[in-house]
Amino acid sequence: MNLLGLPRPIHPKDSKNTAAMAIEPINGFSTVTIPLDMQVGPGCESIVKKGDHVNVGQLLGEPKGPWSVPVHSSVSGTVKSISDQILSDGTHAEYVTIESDGLDTPCPDIAPPQVTDKASFLAAIRASGLVGLGGAAFPVHIKLDPPPGKTIDTLIVNAAECEPYLTVDHRICLEGAEDAVEGALAVARWCGIGKVIFGIEDNKKEAAKSLKEAIRELKDHPHMPEGGVEVKVLPTSYPTGAEKVLIRLLNGRVVPEGGLPADVGVIVQNVTTLHFLSRYLKTGMPLIKKAITLDGSAVKKPGNFLVPIGSAIADVIEKAGGTRSEPAKIIMGGPMMGVAVDDISRPILKHNNGILVLDEQDAVLPMESACILCGRCIRACPMRLLPMALDKAARANNPGELQDRHVMNCIECGSCSFVCPAKRYLVQNIRFGKTLVRQAAASRGKGGKS
Repeated sequence: MNLLGLPRPIHPKDSKNTAAMAIEPINGFSTVTIPLDMQVGPGCESIVKKGDHVNVGQLLGEPKGPWSVPVHSSVSGTVKSISDQILSDGTHAEYVTIESDGLDTPCPDIAPPQVTDKASFLAAIRASGLVGLGGAAFPVHIKLDPPPGKTIDTLIVNAAECEPYLTVDHRICLEGAEDAVEGALAVARWCGIGKVIFGIEDNKKEAAKSLKEAIRELKDHPHMPEGGVEVKVLPTSYPTGAEKVLIRLLNGRVVPEGGLPADVGVIVQNVTTLHFLSRYLKTGMPLIKKAITLDGSAVKKPGNFLVPIGSAIADVIEKAGGTRSEPAKIIMGGPMMGVAVDDISRPILKHNNGILVLDEQDAVLPMESACILCGRCIRACPMRLLPMALDKAARANNPGELQDRHVMNCIECGSCSFVCPAKRYLVQNIRFGKTLVRQAAASRGKGGKS
């Protein structure tokens, strides 16, 4: 065990090629296709029909349950179709396709929310359609309302952005630090949290400086928490930004197995999430656009771009400058935790934070060979699991052993695959193993056998 709180952190090349590139808006999309399911938990039910005219920020889908958040239009125009399509994870969702009129007319009902207490604060967050923008897509109004008996004393703001290539959080810290801090102050105020800690890696020195300057500017803010707001700069390593890892690094608390940050008095929110929250409280415009990093060996013009939710991956790439060679693989996210897409007509979702476009040379997967029992994957695992044993159990379709070996504690960071000298597809098989466990649990719930 080392001082970082990780068994042995890894150091993939960070490839932050776009760190110095400001977020650039891209508009003018002729159509957008907006799924009504872009979160953890149930999706939404459409309240529009084919032929309806909609404006920017207008409600398209109402929540189906308490965990759901609404979905809004990112353009003004006409509803072209409502169809059932398959999401990138294989599940089905209702999609609303809108033909833009090119005017981006805002919905006349848009207005800043009236917040007077915690209940109205959480209701406003839910109405905004906000989910975790760091990639998890967990409903923020649920995360900020832990079960009775859980006392939260610390808000951790995750600005680590340890995933290679991605630089959106970095740019938010540079371009919108004051809004990010004000978003944190709003959460601390209405949720009764006494201390705020921003966690950021030391390869983002200017971003850390920007956050510290914003905190100084707001030192006399009437709702500065009693314990204050501070920025802690951490050594650059992977996966610093993983929620449970970050908690341990910043305040030494260990989330118990199967537990949540609230179990140790902590809530973690992504810096871009809080930046949006601040803007929403001031303007009332719901979540309709997403900042993403576009990079990779096949991209002609890498950069950070603000695009309408529902815009097609292919259209974003084309409007950003296109490709300089034939893409061999496109990954949503980064190389460690991202997912390859098989259809570039798929839309940008609320929680997407990057598009990585690789040429043939960079897209080649190494050939697997037999496990040599070297133990490197064990030393690299921040959750202290046995990746090679989970891999073996997943390949054997053994959900019982997978559960016994705590497969659901895996955070899918990819560290095991990165260090494996045999190039085993460890994280892919562990993801499959999680599916086996879920299917077995569902079968038991229906009276079947696992």
